[in-house]
Amino acid sequence: MLGRDRPLSQRRGDADPQIAELQGWAVRQGLRGAGVDVLLDGLCRRLLAAGVPLWRAFAGGRTLHPQWAGHSYTWERDVGTSEPALFERGAAYEGRIRTSPFAALIGQLERGEGGGGWPSLRRRLTGPEIHLDFAVLEELAAAGATDYFAQVVGFGAGGDPARGTGVGYSLTTDRAGGFSDGDLALIEAALPAVSLAIMAHAGHTIAAGLLGAYLGADAGRRVHAGAVERGSVQGIRAALWYADIRGFTAIADAQPGLAVIELLDEVFEALAAPLRPRGGEVLKFLGDGILAQFACGAATEGETCLRALDAASEAMMAIDQLNNARDAVGKPTAAVDLALHLGEVLYGNIGTVDRLDFTVIGPAVNEVARIEALCDQLGRNLLVSAEFANAIGDRRSLTPLGRHALRGVREPREIYGVDFGG
Repeated sequence: MLGRDRPLSQRRGDADPQIAELQGWAVRQGLRGAGVDVLLDGLCRRLLAAGVPLWRAFAGGRTLHPQWAGHSYTWERDVGTSEPALFERGAAYEGRIRTSPFAALIGQLERGEGGGGWPSLRRRLTGPEIHLDFAVLEELAAAGATDYFAQVVGFGAGGDPARGTGVGYSLTTDRAGGFSDGDLALIEAALPAVSLAIMAHAGHTIAAGLLGAYLGADAGRRVHAGAVERGSVQGIRAALWYADIRGFTAIADAQPGLAVIELLDEVFEALAAPLRPRGGEVLKFLGDGILAQFACGAATEGETCLRALDAASEAMMAIDQLNNARDAVGKPTAAVDLALHLGEVLYGNIGTVDRLDFTVIGPAVNEVARIEALCDQLGRNLLVSAEFANAIGDRRSLTPLGRHALRGVREPREIYGVDFGG
């Protein structure tokens, strides 16, 4: 542990111009919204210019995202800052943290140890004081590093990076003799200011990620950009997709709650995965159903509808594969019905003064849900409207299924089935 019996001001003067320059630079970068890669690269290059013999640096932390648990950047003297490494949620990432030097530092931060400063540790990687008590230190020593310094800077009153509120840093040198006391004092003086800049960027990034996860990518971008006024909507033309699990109530009644949630998650992923590469976006999950859209945008209606139909066909095949796999291990399966429609919708904020939903509304949304309700009656899992069929023309094999009344729709509508072999 790096000793804290001497205040920082005694190890290196607080008025040191190098400290002031580094801290001022970090604040300016934070106000400009600089990313972690820019901040880490800038910090390391400034430390080098100040005479700190850096060889490698690392910055990482947890994040609030349903898929990614953490991310990190690595800087190397001859390369600069690498692309971010993203770590999926799960045992592998937690084990990586547990076996790293940061686990000890996080524990100190949680217990409020460190005398009011940020917990840190130093390990000599060569010489008589060598101390390789973590696997990463053995790897660094084998690569030529001589000295290692790590610190965790926490955010907020709790200062708990284990909950995504802090940054862990490590810096190594390959200079014989390692870091000097002055080097470490300059590093320690710079990291809190850099962490503030990272916190500003992380807040923006986390907000964007959460909005995207809960509202959808396009809706999340719009809200993050300031589309927050109630009633701010725009008319768009879109291919609409509505999918629903047939007989879900019976499934839910017959299965334990956690088994139902597992089934829903797997079905939703099978349905949504084909949307992503084709420009489709899930607008909301409606119990056991999904409402999604393919906005026409610059593409023609025909191109947009073909992408939606390709995604639907792939999704239905994925559902078949999922059901086969679940049935083989004795898990409940689910039949899914899906409908596609093309129409005008209003896209934007709907709701109360203090609780909004960014979604689509309009007759076309009602119609696609009513078309899906015909699947069981017509013995089909995938139906499309006449508007959708006209947009794709004869570029797919569609079977006319006659005109059918849709609840809440004045006139009967022509409905088509999709022949997957066409």
